[in-house]
This record gives sequence, C-alpha cells and structure tokens, in this order.
Amino acid sequence: MRHARELLIAAALAVAAASASAAAADGEDVVRATLGNGLRVVVVRNTLAPVVTTSINYLVGSDEAPAGFPGTAHAEEHMMFRGSPGLTAEQLADIGSVLGGDFNADTREGLTQYLFTVPAEDLDVALHIEALRMRGALNTAQEWSQERGAIEQEVAQDLSEPEYVLYSKLRARLFAGTPYAHDALGTRPSFDKTTAAMLQSFHRAWYAPNNAILVIAGDVDPQAALGEVKSLFGDIPARQLPARPAVRVRPVVPTSFTVDTDRPNGTLMIALRTPGPRSADFAALEVLADVLSNRRFDLYGLVPQGKAVAAEFALDPLPQAGLAYAVVSFTAGSDTHALEQQVRAILTRVAREGVPADLVEAAKLQERSDAQLQRNSISELASVWSDALGIYGLESPDDDLRRIEQVTVADVNRVARQYLDLEHALTGVMSPRGSGRPVPEGGGFGGHEAISLGEAHQTALPPWAAKALERLSVPDSMLHPVVSRLPNGLTLIVQPEDVSDTVSVYGHIRNRPEIEEPVGQEGVSQLLDRLLPYGSEHLDRLAFEAALDAIGAREHAGTDFSVQSLAEYFERALELLADNELHPALPPAALEVIRAQVAQGVAARNVSPGFLSQRSLRMALFPADDPSLRMATPESVRALNDAAVRAYYQKVFRPDLATIVVIGKVTPAAAAAAVERSFGAWSAAGAAPATELPAVPANHAQVVAVPNASRVQDRVVLAQTLALTRSDPDFYPLELGNAVLGGSFYSTRLSIDLRRNAGLVYGVESLLQAGRTRSVYLVEYASDPQNVVKAADMVAHELSAMQDTPVGADELTRVKAYLLRQIPLAEAGVAQIARGMLGRRELDLPLDEPTLAAHRYVALDGAAVQAAFRKWLRPADLVRVTEGPATP
Repeated sequence: MRHARELLIAAALAVAAASASAAAADGEDVVRATLGNGLRVVVVRNTLAPVVTTSINYLVGSDEAPAGFPGTAHAEEHMMFRGSPGLTAEQLADIGSVLGGDFNADTREGLTQYLFTVPAEDLDVALHIEALRMRGALNTAQEWSQERGAIEQEVAQDLSEPEYVLYSKLRARLFAGTPYAHDALGTRPSFDKTTAAMLQSFHRAWYAPNNAILVIAGDVDPQAALGEVKSLFGDIPARQLPARPAVRVRPVVPTSFTVDTDRPNGTLMIALRTPGPRSADFAALEVLADVLSNRRFDLYGLVPQGKAVAAEFALDPLPQAGLAYAVVSFTAGSDTHALEQQVRAILTRVAREGVPADLVEAAKLQERSDAQLQRNSISELASVWSDALGIYGLESPDDDLRRIEQVTVADVNRVARQYLDLEHALTGVMSPRGSGRPVPEGGGFGGHEAISLGEAHQTALPPWAAKALERLSVPDSMLHPVVSRLPNGLTLIVQPEDVSDTVSVYGHIRNRPEIEEPVGQEGVSQLLDRLLPYGSEHLDRLAFEAALDAIGAREHAGTDFSVQSLAEYFERALELLADNELHPALPPAALEVIRAQVAQGVAARNVSPGFLSQRSLRMALFPADDPSLRMATPESVRALNDAAVRAYYQKVFRPDLATIVVIGKVTPAAAAAAVERSFGAWSAAGAAPATELPAVPANHAQVVAVPNASRVQDRVVLAQTLALTRSDPDFYPLELGNAVLGGSFYSTRLSIDLRRNAGLVYGVESLLQAGRTRSVYLVEYASDPQNVVKAADMVAHELSAMQDTPVGADELTRVKAYLLRQIPLAEAGVAQIARGMLGRRELDLPLDEPTLAAHRYVALDGAAVQAAFRKWLRPADLVRVTEGPATP
C-alpha cells in the first residue's frame, strides 16, 4: 500500500499559563500535546540525520471551497507564500532559499499541508514562519494578480497530463453533485473571478489553531521543540469554525469514456466507490487492494500472459468516501474491450469466490515491513503522521497497522463482495496516439520585446532568520561508510543505521546501452529489463514472488537493483536478490510474449511526443553519429532471440563494474559476510566493455517544435553542450552560479523573473548535467504557447547577465548557505544516502565529495562564478525544444 502509516504515536500537551491538558509522552521519542487554543502538536524524534521536517496541517481543503470556486483552498495555499504581517513575500522566499530544504505545500479535499524540511538547527526559523502564517496572510490584490498567473500555469500543466484528465473524469462521474466531483486544483475561469478579499476571508475562517495539527519529525529534543511551539503558537486565538459542507453521494451511473494520451502505452481504469478511511471497513479494503496488486494474483497475471504491460489495484481515500480502481497498462493497438472484460471477470470472481488466504497473510506482513521502512526518511515520517491524524482520523500511524493486523480472510472477502460492484463501476481508457513530426521554428531568442528582468535584490531579514544566513560553516557529515572490495571486483559500501528495524540494499552496474548494444540489436537492454522479473534459474516467477512474500521484502533486479526487508530477513532477502541478479531465468516463453510487447511499445514510443521531444533535443545538441542517437525499432526488437539477450546479459552484468550499498540495522562485518556468501561467486569473463560516451563539439542554436494535441501548455527545454567534465574544477563555480539562477525555491533569478514577477510559468528549473566525458546545461519550464519566446528571452538575458556582472556578495552568501545545507538534507533518507553514494561512484568521485565541494563553494567569489560562465556558457547557442499544441 502507498498510504500513510508509521510505527510511532501522536498526542497532546498543554501550553503553560493556559488552560491546557497535561503533557503526554509515548516513550522518549514521541510527545503529543494540545495547546490551550486547540492546536494539536506531535513531535517525533528520528536521529537518521540532523534534519527536521515540520508539517502544519489545516483541516480545510477543496471540500470547503465556496460554490463556483473549487480552487479557493489551492489559491490560498499559493498566497501563503506571498507574505504575512511581519514577513514579506521577498523575505519568505529568501529564507526558504537559504535554508535549502523542501519548502512546499499540498492541498487536498479536506486538508492543506505546509511542509518544511530543514537542518535541525533551523527548526526555530521554520516554526517562526508557520506561526506568522497562521496568524495571517497578506492576500493583497497586487500579490494575487501576480500569483494568479502562476497557479493558472499549474492548472494548464495538469490539464496537459492525460492521466490527470482521466482521473478527473472518473471523479466527476463517481461523485457527481458532491464536493468530491472535483479535486483541489481549481479552474482558470474560477481563478479569474477570485479576488484577494475572498482569499483573505477564507484564511480568516479556516486558518485557526483549533483547526490545525502540527507534526514535527526529525533529530530534535521533543520537549524542547514543544517548548518552542508553545512560545510561538500559544497566544494565537482560537476561532469559531464555519459549518462544513455535507457530502451526500448519489447512486453511481455506470459509464465508459476514452481520452487520448501522448504516452506510448495506454491505460485502462475500472473505478469503484468505497467508504473513506474512517470507515470500519477501510482496513479490510487496504488488505484487499494489496492482495489484488500482488504479483502472484490474477490481475498481475495478465502481464506474463502478454495481455498487459503492468497491472495493479489502488485505493484513493477521501475524507468521507474513497475510490478503488484497477489500473492496467497496455501497448498501442491492444483490444481494450477484451482487456476490460478480462479485468472485470477477475474482479467479479473475487467478489464471488474471495481471495487466497496466503495472499492475505502476505499483505499483512508487507504492511508490517512498510511500517518500519517508513522510518527511513524524515520527511516521509512527518507525512505518514500527518496523514494518519489529518486524513485517517487516527491517533497514530501505528493504529492503522494495528487494525490491519486484525483483518481476517473473512473480512477481506466480505468487503470484496460488498464493494467490488461491477454493475456500478466506471471505465476510463487512455488511448495512445502519435504526434506530428518535429518541425523547425523561426524566431529563436532575442525578440523585439523589451524585457524588464527581476533583479535578485536581497531584502533585510528579521532577526530570527538572519542568524541562519550568517552560518557558513561546513556541516559535518553523519555518514561513516565502510568500503571494501570483493576478490571478484565488486565494491561494497556499508552504512549502519538504527532508525528502523530494516536493512536496505541498493546496487548499480556501470553500463551504457547506447554503446554496449550490438548494431542491429537495439532494444535488447529493454527486453532484458522486462525479463528479469520472471524469477531465477532456481525459482520460477511465482515461486520467486512467494519467497519474497514470505519475508515481506521488495526486490528489483537490473543494472540498478535493490531489496528492502526487515532486519531479521536481511540474509534471505540478499540471497533472493543475488539469485535473481546472477541467475535470471530468462524463460523462452516469456521472451516470446515480451518481445512482441516491446516491439509494439517501441513502435508507439517512436512516434510519441515525449520521445520525439527528447530525440529532437539530442539531435540538436549532438553530432549525427553520436551513440545517444541510436534507437530501437520494431524491426530490431523482433530480430532479438534468446542468444542475443543472454549474450548482452553476460557482457553487461559484471561484478567488476558493480557497487552495492548496504544500509540499515546491520554491522559492517555481518553485511560483508552476507554479501560475500551471496555475490562472491559472481564472475566476469574478458575485459570490461566500454561505457564512456565520446566528447562532443559545441552545438549551434536551433528551435524545434513537437506537436502534442493532448497538451494545452508548451513544455520547454533550453539546452547547450559544454566541453566541461565533472572532474573539471570549473564545475564548482558553475554549480554555484546555477544555484543563483534556479537552484532553490523561488528566490532565484529565473523564478523571480518568470514566476513571481511575470506569472509566465508555474515553475522553472535549471540544471548542470556534468558527466565523466561531457556535460549539458538545461533550463526547463512550461508556459502558454504565446509566452514561450518571452520566457526563453528572459532566460538568455539572465545567462548573459551572469557573464557580464559578478554576482553580488549578499546574493552569493545566501546561495552558499543553501548549498552547505544540502549536506545534512541529503542524508535525511536511507534511499537518498544510498543513491548518493552510488551516484558518486558512477562519476568516480570520493564518497565524501559533498563535504569537499562545500569547502570549495565557501572559498569562491563572484568573479570566479562570472569567469566560469564566460568560459563555458553560450547563451546565443541555446537549443529550444517545445512540446505542446500545434501552432495554428
């Protein structure tokens, strides 16, 4: 399941000098409180990294939006970043940028969340911000007029995603006549009618301490954190809350519909209405969804039969109801009517005959494992606690696990009979369609319009935030990995962690399919990837999945491979991973099925807008004979046979090109012994294959448009090649300058220009992709078609400004503070830690490179950044590729 759960407990504590309840603690790591004004507080200690996440959850969302204004809660979420009394929008943006963490928000049906992940020593800054925003928001007409453009771009962005359109149509039909008929996004027409006064009224009505839950998770002293909350939030007055709208669902009228998609594969969804997360039946429904998604069950069985590419069953809980749906992906040209009938037959049989008892037990064990794994990320820990309290109506995430543990097979069969009501189901289909061919466009950069760039002026910060800016010392890494090398050349990295009762294994094999695939066998890597889930030479697909179910493990084989399990099952999980990775079954019968699917998928992919956009970008950047321009075709895939697949496997899957990271509740000695037992016999023959891309010359400016009728907004990529490599010392001033342009929150130059001031985009990102032999600089955004060139000109002007004028000392200091904080923030999740280590190995960097880089950043000045941008960036040579509505 992908719903919020965690094995910890929430609670309530009184604020001093107020009529509040006494403090309550569930062990030394959890404290919960209710202040005198009604604010509920939960503090959960997790020592994975010196990082903390705050999640302030207001119990208001799209359900409470005024009639005709479905996006009001979403609009107010945006405006909470536009300033409050005592904190301007510019100050808030600057603080968010300096602290360097995840500063975001999310609006749902009955919940609006504000999330802040920062170094633990900056907790007081995050709490100051949330206390000020709870007290009030500016909601000025001028700020709303600017933010309206950004939120309308977000609407256009979502409406350009066929998956969102499909989901929206299903909701509208399942919940017609209720607030759930729409989600929280909102519409352009309603935002055009929304006023700043309406948003201010919404804030005053619902943003009250007695309508909020504050969750703090991370490496903090719970009692000290609670004391800080008391001092900042304790005197905010409670408010009389308005009545909440009733949700009265109507009978579902079964219907079917189709939407077009630009994806190479299509999607079939069969949706049903269910009770919500506070229903006594919900835990049984969670187990039912797990069973139906199990890879040993009939729904996924459609995949090895060649009738589907992927299949699962999911729940989407709403406050007072829910959606359940089977989701099946298929290749272009499939018989969707026959596929729908097969899915319906499976669900009907479950409703009539029930589910296998062993799959119910497997689902419950997986839930126990997932509950532990959720402790492996500080931000996820805050999220699962927030959802448990704010959406599920529970006292803690552990309550959900407890009720799941009590579910019986009879309970699962009962809810299956009651809620798998196919006579009242809706069917939606996303049907793949190709786009027009890419076409060159005129115009390019540098139009005649005069552009007023938003200067990144730094504003004076309040004293409680200024101290964070002043801290430019390089933080200590909490990681102390033990590195060894097996006799067969495999590199092992072990990082002990004890925040959960789990061990996770992540591995990577250095590879480059565009170089390693033999000529005429393009697509063999895709075929191999699809074959690896079919078990090992010792355990066929079903037996292998049963072995994973027996220990509640999640496993994935490939050039990127992994397994996560409870610590008690670590050695068995590692054995299964090695069996799959070193001795894959690669069954001929599966090869026949998958080869046909991959050939069909490649045929559809090669005319899909997304693929054409990526290929157009590569064609504009690289020479015609560059390996990155090789592509699989239906013909090359159909020519593949068992011998070709096995030869490619033997060539690529080698221990001397592999790195494994073991992280969790295990000692380095125990991990090394287990890896030696499972992977020590892995061997490779001959010299290692080449995996280095050739260096490339400088590209020239080019503009390409890829038509995509399913989008209402253009997706834009601006890019250029750089002869720079990752090992070049100039990487660091370029990366520092890139952070000035687009590296953090929306206090960066590009975000100020394109979003905050002009409202042309919802978001803009700049990225320096530096590799071992070549690099690319990219800027990505999405905008209405008529604004593409204007936004691109702004980007080009800002790049030129970086070359013409040194970055000011204040601006550079704040960007350095942001980059230094990435050290602890990158260590706040087990998966983040492991993938970071694997990434550094892939680039031939030392494992402590983030700390080494931090010292380089501190020493750099504006002149060094200017010199690097002058040397490497060529704004006049930017390639622009757009994907979106065809130009009339």
